[in-house]
Amino acid sequence: MHDVLFSFNQWAVTPWKLIGYCGVLLFGGRWIAQLASSAMAGKPTFPRLFWYLSLSGSACLLAYFIWGKNDSVGILSNLMPAFIAAYNLMLDIRHRRRATGVS
Repeated sequence: MHDVLFSFNQWAVTPWKLIGYCGVLLFGGRWIAQLASSAMAGKPTFPRLFWYLSLSGSACLLAYFIWGKNDSVGILSNLMPAFIAAYNLMLDIRHRRRATGVS
């Protein structure tokens, strides 16, 4: 997983870096989902997709920082958002189940 897939000038891309880039895109893409949801609602909102993107982006970044780079700063900076996203996703699912009467 640490083998260079391709390089451009002095920039080398490994499979782990692709996982990291995917995490960055997912984690950053959550704001586009939030922006679109807020624009449609006419007020600030956080759709469930925001929390899915947060959780999946954090998971990719954690994998990159744990196995790809072994960087404790990156690990710690992505652990809290992962827990918060998981908690908020759980609250959202629980709230919608109660609202619709589905158990």
